[in-house]
Amino acid sequence: MADDKLTVEDLLSFPALQLSVKAGSGGLGRSVSWAHASELDDPTPWLLGSEVLMTTGLAIPRTAAGQRRYLERLDDAGVSALALSAQLRVPPLHDAFFRAAEERGFPVLEVPLAVPFIAVSQEVAAAVQEDARHRLGAQLQVFGALRWMVAEDLDTPTLLRRLERLSGYDVYLCTPQGRPLLPGVPTPGPGVLPASVDAAPTVPGGFVLPVPAPGGPAGFLVAYERQGAQPAGLAVVQHIATVAALRVATVRSERETLRREGAETLAELLQEVLDPEAARRRLARHSIEGDTVLIVVRRAPDEALLACLEDRPHLLLTWGEDRYVLGAPDLADAIGALPAVTAGMSRPFRPGAALKVAQREALWAVSKAGESGRPLVRYGADATGRWLPDDPAVLTALVDHVLGEVLRYDAEHGSQLLVSVRTWMERDRRTETAAAALHIHPNTLAYRLRRFGVLTGRDLSSTGALTEVWLAIQAAGALGLTD
Repeated sequence: MADDKLTVEDLLSFPALQLSVKAGSGGLGRSVSWAHASELDDPTPWLLGSEVLMTTGLAIPRTAAGQRRYLERLDDAGVSALALSAQLRVPPLHDAFFRAAEERGFPVLEVPLAVPFIAVSQEVAAAVQEDARHRLGAQLQVFGALRWMVAEDLDTPTLLRRLERLSGYDVYLCTPQGRPLLPGVPTPGPGVLPASVDAAPTVPGGFVLPVPAPGGPAGFLVAYERQGAQPAGLAVVQHIATVAALRVATVRSERETLRREGAETLAELLQEVLDPEAARRRLARHSIEGDTVLIVVRRAPDEALLACLEDRPHLLLTWGEDRYVLGAPDLADAIGALPAVTAGMSRPFRPGAALKVAQREALWAVSKAGESGRPLVRYGADATGRWLPDDPAVLTALVDHVLGEVLRYDAEHGSQLLVSVRTWMERDRRTETAAAALHIHPNTLAYRLRRFGVLTGRDLSSTGALTEVWLAIQAAGALGLTD
């Protein structure tokens, strides 16, 4: 037998079988792994590929179109040949059936009535015995992969490459959505994933199997026969899927451990209970080095945020209704691109630095994002905010000195003098535009501007007074004193 593989042509040379070719002689080089008898209308869900399918003809349709579909279905499932016991129940075969066999190079064989199907099965089983020994050896070696994972601490790509060499398959892994499942392992092409985890595992040229995980499959393993290799069969691919499942569980556990450690580290950084050197060591464990920023996310779908952060070094902490994210500055672009997000980013700082200032900056920025409707605001991006001091005591003194009377008046009367003046200034002192944004009449806004001037003792037509008021409003925002 060529290349130690049993082919359809080899079966024709076995004198005891007395097989003859009725059609599809172009496919006599197809390899044969087994011979199986079936009278089902569609046996393909129970086939693995490379079988000689034997039938007395009960399942063969009587119409020309039905016979063609029956043959095409077998060929698509990887069946090597169809063997008919023509003297029994085979209906008259139409020209369309034979044309399909010739077009596809799908061998149609005839088994004499004197040769029982069990004789064909025995001959095939004896011929593939050597291949069976190879498959068993491959299974035992795949079991050894569990020892490699522990003893040699192999990374995932190296482990999968070893399993590929043992199995004779090229292996791909992906999530149910087609995204990478394990780092460094390629994903299969589109269209190969089954619609259901209960689908038959056989696909043209290989297998597709679910990778088990608690709560449902973590994804799928796709194995294609490698050119020039000796494929070890479905059982070996199933064992590889089990190894992949263990690897997925390990990676998930490691990620969850790092996530919890990251949340604890970020909480301690915000509370300033870590010395700078210990903070730098903790951050290095999470691959956070170089310029770092703090981002406060006030609105974003949880799943979208986690997916955005998944492959990027970061720390994540939920604090009240806010999510705090610490990482490289380019995280801001990814977070800002999320749907329906409201976020604010601090200025960059070095790892290990105290976070109180960064926290104030990020909180100020996220409040500005909420006010303006922008998805993300970076602290210091505005021309005024960057000139404000970092010391909250100085900011508080400025706010109290300029806006103290207005804040107290608003609190006592439920008025909106400060909001009205801020909106007016943000719209370049255009009264009509600001009034529309506040949903009030321009005359009402004009009254509020006059009342604000009286309470602060500042004439808003003066450049000096206007500048002082604008800086005080920015300081109030940084302290979280404005809506």
